[in-house]
Amino acid sequence: MSQKKSTSRIDWKHGKVDMTHGSGGRAMHQLISQLFAAEFDNEFLQQGNDGALLPALAPGERLVMATDAHVISPLFFPGGDIGSLSVHGTVNDVAMNGARPLYLSVAFILEEGLPLADLKRIVQSMAAAARDANVAIVTGDTKVVEKGSGDGVFIATTGVGAVTADINLGGDQAQVGDRILISGSMGDHGVTILSQRDSLGFETGLESDSQSLHDLVAEMLKAAPGIRCLRDPTRGGLANTLNELAQQSEVGMVIDEARIPVKPQVAAACEFLGLDPLYVANEGKLIAICPAEQADALLAAMKRHPKGQDAALVGEVIADSNHFVQMTTRFGGRRMVDWLNGEQLPRIC
Repeated sequence: MSQKKSTSRIDWKHGKVDMTHGSGGRAMHQLISQLFAAEFDNEFLQQGNDGALLPALAPGERLVMATDAHVISPLFFPGGDIGSLSVHGTVNDVAMNGARPLYLSVAFILEEGLPLADLKRIVQSMAAAARDANVAIVTGDTKVVEKGSGDGVFIATTGVGAVTADINLGGDQAQVGDRILISGSMGDHGVTILSQRDSLGFETGLESDSQSLHDLVAEMLKAAPGIRCLRDPTRGGLANTLNELAQQSEVGMVIDEARIPVKPQVAAACEFLGLDPLYVANEGKLIAICPAEQADALLAAMKRHPKGQDAALVGEVIADSNHFVQMTTRFGGRRMVDWLNGEQLPRIC
């Protein structure tokens, strides 16, 4: 949760929650900063990252804790399901702090009428994803709501990890001259989910990129110990995540459209549906910001790893008192890459 103040105020007297408050865009940023961060204010929440860096676990180590809720529709999709996604999402939030994931808790909200076969499939998928990430699911809770009060199953997970004292990553640490890298193609997850919706179903041949990234992060930190920030561009995609980081670090950013990998199927689907792939969610990709002198070594290390083979250096951090994110287009011009206003794809994670 970011503590940065929004320039406009929420109408608490007449306003109502709508889908934009979960989109990863401006409305969600306002809700977090003006309500949750303001009321829950403490030194750990003020860090403004995906997980909280906590006091020492042991000499030379600190705790990291992160939590996430998963409300995806449909529950099953090419490349994963709500079970594996709930593990990957929280493991990645812990890993974006440079931490080694250790433990997970899980809470299920089940809707009356959910087939037990589906629930078993989801739980087995979670177990397999946890084993692959070498984390233990150590506690949890289950609630059941009446039919019509949910959507099959919602899952909330909390993760705990450990990070060594020499690693201190954060969204507020980007500096002018730093380079911006991403670990692979943008928009795979969001377009995959969209292609499975009953109202829009279409063929893409795509699979979600949902995966745990802690092993990739470990190799990245070895190659470039000066990494300033890691963040996974989930809701709101690359565009909203960069805007969040620019605000946190009080800098500007310029990215190069030609360097951003987007699969042809994603580009085609977005063009057909009037979407921008920069705002489409990912569940197995990350953004890294590092000093310019370490960028080449970092990119090489990412490309050597199976989860970073399509990594790319896509931009740099610049001085900008407005904290804008801009993009150099394929035609040589520049355009603003602003916060998303509205909800492109609800219920995608």
